[in-house]
Amino acid sequence: MAGTFEFVYVTYIRSDPEKIWTALTDPGQTAAFWGHSNVSDWQVGSGWEHQRTDGSRTPDVVGTVVESAPPTRLVTTWAEPGVGPEVKPSRVTFGIEPYGEIVRLTVTHQDLADEAERDATAGGWAAVLSNLKTFIETGRPLPQEPWTMP
Repeated sequence: MAGTFEFVYVTYIRSDPEKIWTALTDPGQTAAFWGHSNVSDWQVGSGWEHQRTDGSRTPDVVGTVVESAPPTRLVTTWAEPGVGPEVKPSRVTFGIEPYGEIVRLTVTHQDLADEAERDATAGGWAAVLSNLKTFIETGRPLPQEPWTMP
């Protein structure tokens, strides 16, 4: 059944919520650890784009900001550019919870079409969030882009 699959990833990062929020919403920072720039004003109802950093600024993912509560919660829809209204977008929630000197970041990707999409999503999020954790804790991303590893 379409839209019944989800993926949840939890990681712990030595940081504060503001730094995690900024890393997820600042185009320059997302470019550094994600290989794409996340571009929006991050206001509820605004569009957002996951733009290539090759100079083309081509969006590979587009969506709408559903919730925006800096620095603890961001919810967006995700869709391929140009798909029609008959294709329901998936939904991504970033939950950012402080605990002393660390943050628990929970990423929930919901409304995935099927098991294959969930499996592909799982590999992508593991790579991106590992790179985010390294970027936040060291100031540099991993030396290779983890999503390119065979």
